[in-house]
Amino acid sequence: MSTPVLQAKSVGISFGGLRALHDVYLELRPNEVVGVIGPNGAGKTTLFNAICGLVTPDSGSFEFGGKPRGWPRADELVDLGISRTLQGVGLFPELTVIENVMIGAQKMAKTGLISAALGSNKSDEEFLRDAATRALERVYAGSLANRRANTLAYPDTKRVALARALVSNPKILMLDEPAGGLGPKDIEWMNNLIRNLTATMSVLIVEHHMDVVMNVCDRLYVLNFGEVISSGDAETVRRDPAVVAAYLGTGAA
Repeated sequence: MSTPVLQAKSVGISFGGLRALHDVYLELRPNEVVGVIGPNGAGKTTLFNAICGLVTPDSGSFEFGGKPRGWPRADELVDLGISRTLQGVGLFPELTVIENVMIGAQKMAKTGLISAALGSNKSDEEFLRDAATRALERVYAGSLANRRANTLAYPDTKRVALARALVSNPKILMLDEPAGGLGPKDIEWMNNLIRNLTATMSVLIVEHHMDVVMNVCDRLYVLNFGEVISSGDAETVRRDPAVVAAYLGTGAA
């Protein structure tokens, strides 16, 4: 079995007197899709935030590429090859699509991010524009490049946000509810894209849409009240009585 690209072990996080995560574990292997699911408030986003350096765990350990290391800081993610989308799209409404995606390539620029994106440095602008164009084409949104972000339909904003995450060519892509707000056709498109992305990266997903996680994930971790109550392939998890009781409902089995 290949060495995991990422491992989190015995993760514990508390906010004041509230226990958000307790003894949580997670493993992501090369070129696989792993989903983190569970009821609202189960701790899914808190776990994501710990991996992304937005929250520092009180306990636990982190390994990257099979080697122990401290928990990442947010400013280390691009250098580690980790990129993340957010629950909200988070685009700059007055900028064009391509400018928004260029901003995702900030670590690739030689000078300041915004100045490069807006064209004050020609060589940097060209470098970022080429990278952004490739990322937009990867999500089939190249025709949107010169549109302002605030003129886009919602499904198109999701594509642009995904292109912005992909522009740095990550090894690990973290998707926070990528199907949120999408209709069936766009969800099908998202599922196909996620599966295709595993040719070059590993994907970690938090998602409420069960038709997404059941279709695209190689393995699942189910959180409830801050603890992992089940893990394994989609079918094993779907039929786990603890999962049925906690999250999926009795009709899921």
